[in-house]
Amino acid sequence: MTGTTGNIALLDSVLATAREENRAALVGYLPAGFPTVDGGIRAARAMLEGGCDIVEIGLPHSDPVLDGPVIQTADDIALRGGVRIPDVIRTVGEAHAATGAPVLCMTYWNPVYRYGVERFAAEMAAAGGAGCILPDLPVQEAAEWCAAAEKHGLATVFVVAPSTRDARLAEITAAGSGFVYAASLMGVTGTRESVGHEAQELVRRTRATTDLPVCVGLGVSNPEQAAEVAQFADGVIVGSAFVQRMLADEHDLEAGLAGVRTLAGELAAGVRKRS
Repeated sequence: MTGTTGNIALLDSVLATAREENRAALVGYLPAGFPTVDGGIRAARAMLEGGCDIVEIGLPHSDPVLDGPVIQTADDIALRGGVRIPDVIRTVGEAHAATGAPVLCMTYWNPVYRYGVERFAAEMAAAGGAGCILPDLPVQEAAEWCAAAEKHGLATVFVVAPSTRDARLAEITAAGSGFVYAASLMGVTGTRESVGHEAQELVRRTRATTDLPVCVGLGVSNPEQAAEVAQFADGVIVGSAFVQRMLADEHDLEAGLAGVRTLAGELAAGVRKRS
C-alpha cells in the first residue's frame, strides 16, 4: 500500500469492540455543510461525544434519490450555503481528529467520479477518513474505486436491500469492506413507526454470504427501535432523526447541538439493550 493510509483498521476495530461488548455499534449520519460547514463539524463531534461509535458524513447532492424529505431539506440548506467537496473532506478530517472515532463519507458516485477517483480517495485518506458508502455504485462498475480505496486504506461499503437476491448479495459482499449497509426496507430514508421483519431477514441472508459486520439503516429513529435492531444487527445506523433534531432548532445552533448530543446518548443506551 502506498501513499497516505486511511482508517479502515480503526473502523474494523471499533466494530469488533462493540461485538466483544455484546452490543451493536451506533452509527450516526449528518450531511456536511449543514447548517453550515463549521456547524456541521460541531454537530458531528456532538454525535460522537454523545455516544455514536461511528459517524457518516454525507456529501450533499442536488438529486439525492435514496434520501427522504428530511435529509433532502438539509442537503438543500448545505448546497445553498455553498458546500463543496473540500468542505466534506474537511468535515470528515476535523470530526475524526477531535474524537479519534472512525468517520466515513456517504456519497453518490457522480461527485466522486467528477472530482477524480484517485484524488478523492487520496484526500479522504489524508484527512483520516475510514472509508466511503456508495449507495448507487453498482459492484460491476466499482473496480476503479475499489482499487483506489484499497490503495489508500479506505473501506468500501455497499448497500443491500430486501429485494437483493442471494446471488447478488454474495457478489456485493465479496467486493465490499468495513461493513455491509443493510437498508431495512424498500424506499427512501426517513423515520418509520417500525423497522420490521424484513430487516432481520436481510441481515440473516447477508451474513450467510460474508463475515463482514452488517449494519442496518433506514427508519431507525428512537431508542426502542435501536434496541430492536441491535438484537440482530452488528450496527444501527441513524440519520434522519439526527437531522430532524438540528432542523427543529434551525436558528439556534447550540440548542441543535444539545439535541443531537442527547439523542446520541439515548440511542447508545438503546443499542446496549441486548437480551
